[in-house]
Amino acid sequence: MLNEFWFILIAVLFIGYFILEGFDYGVGMLYPLVSHNDHERRMAINTIGPLWSGNEVWLITAGGALFAAFPFWYATLFSGFYLALVLMLVGLIFRGVAIEYRSKMATERWHRTWDILLRTGSFLPALLWGVAFANLLQGVPINAQMNDVGGFWSLLTPYTILGGVLSLLLFLAQGASFLTLKTTGTLRTASLRLAKSLLTSVLIVALAFGIWTANLPTVDHRSIYLLLTGLGWISLFAARWIIAKRQQWGFLLQSLMIALSTAGFFIALFPHVMISSVSPRDDLTIYNAAANPYTLHVMTIVALTMVPIVLAYQVWTYWVFRKRITPQEHLEY
Repeated sequence: MLNEFWFILIAVLFIGYFILEGFDYGVGMLYPLVSHNDHERRMAINTIGPLWSGNEVWLITAGGALFAAFPFWYATLFSGFYLALVLMLVGLIFRGVAIEYRSKMATERWHRTWDILLRTGSFLPALLWGVAFANLLQGVPINAQMNDVGGFWSLLTPYTILGGVLSLLLFLAQGASFLTLKTTGTLRTASLRLAKSLLTSVLIVALAFGIWTANLPTVDHRSIYLLLTGLGWISLFAARWIIAKRQQWGFLLQSLMIALSTAGFFIALFPHVMISSVSPRDDLTIYNAAANPYTLHVMTIVALTMVPIVLAYQVWTYWVFRKRITPQEHLEY
């Protein structure tokens, strides 16, 4: 049962990461579009400034769990998706440095430079996560030695690009909704208007991607996938309908959609972790890609001890920084 437990835990970690980092990416991409001056841009950045580094703990934890529990999955994934993951890492570095350094000087050129890096650093992972996950379901050219023999350009197909567009739009909408919860005045008004427009686009793309995915021959547990995807689409529709009057519910319903969609992805993949487009015999599963039972046993003890601590830290952080950012407030970032 430990193989199944760690597959589920990795899915839960990615759900937490996409929900929390999703609005981080969204704010980082759209804050110049909803702000009217540099002070409002700083207000927008300050909504995620105290939170972004803690949110990335979920990615670090998921990557560590992947490496320790399923080392062959980790090795094949990181070697085959090497260039895409490097681009993602560069984007994450740009984003973190830009958030911390943008406010260190007051010149327009300085701010413009870091704005470009922050938007680029948010755009790259928001797009590439969707591309990467779509490839896992579509299948990649893995041989009998568990090597991905494709290149970077083989990762880009109409289906995977649509997956990237979906994750990009979803994170943009999540970011706009988050700004409606954390800001006031004209910044909040502009964010709400943009959130409604983005949710309409996400609804269309999510429906197209869900139907396409359901018709892939590689999808397992199709009925459960359709159920979760359908519930996610309904949650997104409800978010679009209610966000004008209840921004909190709009944000929560979008988060539910991300959770249901990610869970649906892992259900569609199970028990595989990577599907070979060369031969079904070369598929990686939670059994042939896993570490030995003793390693999984020790890791389970560590996870059951540390994950509650991570959750408690996140809850405490969001409680401390729960208030809205006002124009009169001291801005650190």
